[in-house]
Amino acid sequence: MKRLKILLHSNYFYIILLVLLTIYCIYFYNRKIENKIDINSINFIGIITNYKIDKDLLTLEVKGREKIISYYYFKSEEEMLSFPKKFKLGDKVLLEGMFKEPSNNTVPNLFNYKKYLKYRNIYLILNANSIKKIGNNKNIFYKIKNHLNNHIYKYKSKAYLETFILGNKNMLDNGIISNYQENGISHLLAISGMHVSILSLIILFILKKIFSINKALITTCLFLIIYMFLTVLSPSIIRTVLLFLLITINKLFNLEVKTLKLFILTFIIVLFINPYFIYDVGFLYSFIISLYLILLEKKIRDNSYFKSLLKVSIISFLVSLPITLYFFYQVNLLSILLNLFFVPFVSIIIFPLALLTFFLPFLDNIFFFFINILEGLNNYFNNYKSFILIFGKVNIFFIVIYYLILNLFLFKNKKRYIFLLFIILFVLYNQNYFFSKIYFIVIDVNQGDSILIHSNNKTLLIDTGGKISFNKEKWRRENISLTDTRIIPLLKSLGIKKLDYLVLSHGDYDHMGEAINLVNNFKVEKVIFNCGEFNNLEKELIKVLDKKKIKYYSCIKELNIDNNKLYFLQTKGYDNENDNSNVIFTELDGYKFMFMGDAGIEKEKDILEKYNISNVDILKVGHHGSKTSSGKEFIDAINPNYSIISVGKNNRYGHPNKEVLNNLDNSKIYRTDRDGSIMFKIKKNKLKIETCSP
Repeated sequence: MKRLKILLHSNYFYIILLVLLTIYCIYFYNRKIENKIDINSINFIGIITNYKIDKDLLTLEVKGREKIISYYYFKSEEEMLSFPKKFKLGDKVLLEGMFKEPSNNTVPNLFNYKKYLKYRNIYLILNANSIKKIGNNKNIFYKIKNHLNNHIYKYKSKAYLETFILGNKNMLDNGIISNYQENGISHLLAISGMHVSILSLIILFILKKIFSINKALITTCLFLIIYMFLTVLSPSIIRTVLLFLLITINKLFNLEVKTLKLFILTFIIVLFINPYFIYDVGFLYSFIISLYLILLEKKIRDNSYFKSLLKVSIISFLVSLPITLYFFYQVNLLSILLNLFFVPFVSIIIFPLALLTFFLPFLDNIFFFFINILEGLNNYFNNYKSFILIFGKVNIFFIVIYYLILNLFLFKNKKRYIFLLFIILFVLYNQNYFFSKIYFIVIDVNQGDSILIHSNNKTLLIDTGGKISFNKEKWRRENISLTDTRIIPLLKSLGIKKLDYLVLSHGDYDHMGEAINLVNNFKVEKVIFNCGEFNNLEKELIKVLDKKKIKYYSCIKELNIDNNKLYFLQTKGYDNENDNSNVIFTELDGYKFMFMGDAGIEKEKDILEKYNISNVDILKVGHHGSKTSSGKEFIDAINPNYSIISVGKNNRYGHPNKEVLNNLDNSKIYRTDRDGSIMFKIKKNKLKIETCSP
């Protein structure tokens, strides 16, 4: 024991462990992964370790020869409702379907699903056609989990009980979770040090009435280990329980090791368990905030609870800011004040009441009442969007500089460095004004169009695409908003705070189906329509524009964006929406761009007669590569160097057409179904092309 005490007190011990951890992580990240499953096989046998039902979509986590994710669409509402009764965690199932590898993000800076699964040691997805149970659960932990789930599902407040007790947010609505994130209080939904501390204090209080303090501590540790395995085993839960165990051992054996060293040891052990945890945002938040709170414990300590809480809130905000900007691109200034209310509200009322309600079902209505207050206030404060500052995605260089200056301010008491910190943040916030950038991005919006043009401090979006629908059966209403999942996150990641212009090529749904959602959720200065009469979709948008007092125009001839002009190639009126598309020509830093909307061959001929355009550098091909557009005469005349086709993978229209591809044969062709989003950057009169392949 004396040797162990000497070892744990030695700084060299932790340095050696950190060196070994670094070597292990380098090996782990670079090791070759070989799938144990033949990707061409059509079935898989394993046990259900977790599942989520989101309307008609079932997401299964199944562990067999290796761990996989399986997606299954219920064939009826009855099948969906009966699934939780027929299938339990730990059940052995036979899945039949097609395997595929997960895809990377096809829009720059956005969530990478392939990496997310890789960090959980999942490398294959199975799109299941059928699920058959071939064995009941025999694992004691899964039996307990199933019992807990069955117990929780009887409550009105089941979504929050499952969140606060089992650490599983599967039952919470994604929109609600998003509101917590935007308010900067989503950490309250994760089982953290606060939750485990409250839980352990309650257990200790009860056990000390029965056992000696040492036996009570040991029993509490055993309970927390069991509890950890009953939850979703998130990095934050593992970190919290492990640190509690080390602190308890430190007390029981009188090792007198400082909390900081135990914290470092916890960090090392957790990453030895899974080096991929370093990429988990919850893990990063948990460790960086806890580390600084330990280091600044003396400065935080105050006789006034409110002052201590304010210090904790400010320090947590400052130290977590780079992580927030790296993952979410924005920060809510209100979060400092919101945490002053929500942290004690959750720690003193919500979480203890959740535990009591779990054991005393008659408290469900009271707990539900307080949950409505929590959720109602969360939704209310989410309306104050003016306190949300969009910075854009930060790089590692900024993060390093930020922490160097922050440490000088916090640990050296050099208050002048806080001004330097604010200057850096001010420059980062206004990066699009201080650093000239010219680029345009053809955004992957599946079978539709959306093109972002940014010239220094001006931004224009041509079209928005339309929603992604998963299924056409009447009872299935699930869809994904491209605005919420692709367009707005991309804009925020680039530090774009508003659109100077939203240009709609024409009124088809695949080009402007997301326009109303975009206008309602992002600042748009002006909207440009095409020539011709407004259809119903455009009229609905105009109602929203009038209500929000956003100016709009139609059938214009040219537009100034920064020091560049966009020319709208108007010819004549047509009897169809496609040929009435806005066709735009512009020149950025000497490079010629042409955007065709859905204009057909007839309009192409009229353009050739009216305008003298040749040797276009980048052409956004008309109508997704349909045979009704991109006639050989037109393509030969404008002679594009690069041709971009915005098209959905395996679309039902057969786009792009083979004849069109032949017509474009002399140009370099990029397609969003194969290349993902395509970005063209112009710097020092040089064109750089980047793709975001799936």
